[in-house]
Amino acid sequence: MAYELFYWSGLQGRGEFVRLAFEAAGAVYTDSARTPDGDERMMALLADPALRTPPFAPPFLRDGDLVIAQVAAILQHIGPTLGLVPDDDAGRVWTHQLQLTIADVVAEAHDTHHPIASSLYYDDQKDEAARRTRHFREERIPKFLGWFETVLARNPAGPAHLAGDRLTHADTSLFQLVEGLRYAFPNTMRRAEGAWPRVTALRDRVAVVPGIAAYLRSGRRIPFNESGIFRHYPELDP
Repeated sequence: MAYELFYWSGLQGRGEFVRLAFEAAGAVYTDSARTPDGDERMMALLADPALRTPPFAPPFLRDGDLVIAQVAAILQHIGPTLGLVPDDDAGRVWTHQLQLTIADVVAEAHDTHHPIASSLYYDDQKDEAARRTRHFREERIPKFLGWFETVLARNPAGPAHLAGDRLTHADTSLFQLVEGLRYAFPNTMRRAEGAWPRVTALRDRVAVVPGIAAYLRSGRRIPFNESGIFRHYPELDP
């Protein structure tokens, strides 16, 4: 049975971190974001009173009788089956820690354009967004990407991967994080990215993984846009 991924149509969003893992592994899955009635089916499942483990929000995955929300939890579940985690317990826990840290950066990236409330439009909080984003650009991006640079440098198996000696979902997720930051803050990343050569090299290695490369060429990848997590507002990236 194919995995069923549920996420909003027209958005990469947090669902893209799961899609990239599936694509890297060549997994069979369906994606509600690519079906005409996907949003309606997703909302019907969320509202189903028979569902005893209701997700708080998309993305969520249906794997047989299991319904799992939260990107890190989804990837923790599918990682062993897809071969996207190390074989040992310590390696799997470490990969989960890496994924949770990526989730932290993603949340902070979202809050650059919605620092007050997700229910308000960006135009309702532009002054606050400018202040929040300056700190994110100058302090948080270097702190997070600098840490991933250190992780790669200290990996006993070498700097080719974040955990162990083969591709994991942490690698594919770091690829997506770098891509998102490049889209949202191209000037910042152009100026600063040279400080993290191992991170950039990992991004480049993931881009040529056969399943990822085919996905990027296919046209199935939803483009970044100003409705997603990573948004490009020129005034926030001088």
